[in-house]
Amino acid sequence: MSSGTAQWALSYQLAPIVFCGGIAKDIFGGTMVITQITESSSFPSGLLSSGGPVNLADYFANFIPLPGATLGENVIGEYPFANQAVAGNAVIANPLVVSCLMICPVRDAGGYAASTAIMTALVSVMNRHDSIGGTYSYVTPKFIYTDLVRIRMVDVSSSESKQAQNAYQIDFRKPLLTLHDAQAAQNTLMSKLSNGTQIVGQPSYSGAPASVGQPSSLTGGSIPSGRSTAGTNTAPSPPPMPYLGGGNSLGLA
Repeated sequence: MSSGTAQWALSYQLAPIVFCGGIAKDIFGGTMVITQITESSSFPSGLLSSGGPVNLADYFANFIPLPGATLGENVIGEYPFANQAVAGNAVIANPLVVSCLMICPVRDAGGYAASTAIMTALVSVMNRHDSIGGTYSYVTPKFIYTDLVRIRMVDVSSSESKQAQNAYQIDFRKPLLTLHDAQAAQNTLMSKLSNGTQIVGQPSYSGAPASVGQPSSLTGGSIPSGRSTAGTNTAPSPPPMPYLGGGNSLGLA
């Protein structure tokens, strides 16, 4: 096998899945290829050490991109449009989806124990990576998918082989993950709305705003400043006693 063919196989067939962030956040560059898990026995000094199987046929799994991956998919709003110009702007981008087939048969009878250990470790690492917000990159011969999240991993073993559990399908999706992507989408939408509803000049208001700390003119009278309110009667004064005759109004002689 030539060096170019070996490099192609390593990049697109043997190690096309890259862990980004998550469990790889403390590794230099924040990335880790899947072979650092599936071929961990070839890294005796740790995942950062050099190493790897000499024979490419000895790798645990081969990965093949499945048909149906999307490079771009848009839908339009299913509601009445004012005109064709507005309808042309009502485009909604769907998340990209891509799937790969992981073919991992056991090559000899003595490899079942090792295969079980590798698969258990891979599932555990991917579940952990997903739970702490890690993403994936998937390198295909025609396109590199980034910022992917794993949707599922399912057994799709072929009946053509008598060996059970020899192939798995991994589905990825690329939603709006980062704040930059979300802001870009929002800015595009706001730009479209602004272009359709422009305001000429500065907007005017019907009246001046009320000053902070000043009573509104619509609230009626207020207590004058500097006048104490302590002891103020809250009930009307009683009427005077009626005159009963005699020397004074209290009826005293």
